[in-house]
Amino acid sequence: MPDLQQLSTDHAPAVLSFELANRAYFARFISDRGDGFFDQFDSRLDALLAEQDAGICAFYVLVAADGSVIGRFNLYDLVDGSAEVGYRVAESAAGRGVATAALQRLCVLARDSHGLRTLTAGTSEENVGSQRVLLKAGFTEVGPADPASVGDQTGRKFRRDL
Repeated sequence: MPDLQQLSTDHAPAVLSFELANRAYFARFISDRGDGFFDQFDSRLDALLAEQDAGICAFYVLVAADGSVIGRFNLYDLVDGSAEVGYRVAESAAGRGVATAALQRLCVLARDSHGLRTLTAGTSEENVGSQRVLLKAGFTEVGPADPASVGDQTGRKFRRDL
């Protein structure tokens, strides 16, 4: 099983490589990050790490045995014991249970390391794979997602009490 590690500056080259290698794959399910994301990657990473240091968010990377990043699993807006979950897994790792296992591990970290009690996540209607991952990881569908949170598309919102 790949290792879920909290994001640090040491991960920067592997994260950028992961994002570039999977850009077209991710764009099939969610809005493309745009060229600006890649052009300003270092400063964006610094901003994420500052949010993490402030306790606003917690960012994790799924690292394979060879040191490559094959997934990102994030907790956004940590407020009053709850947070929003976001994740993405490399095309090469999709469909093998990697996302479900990492998301289950993230739930344990959310509870034990960050003191969270409730997680929510949104996915577009078309992203059936992500919906399956959420359900297998113990989330329950609770209604429609805010279109702004799923790339201005129709979507579903999920919740898991920890």
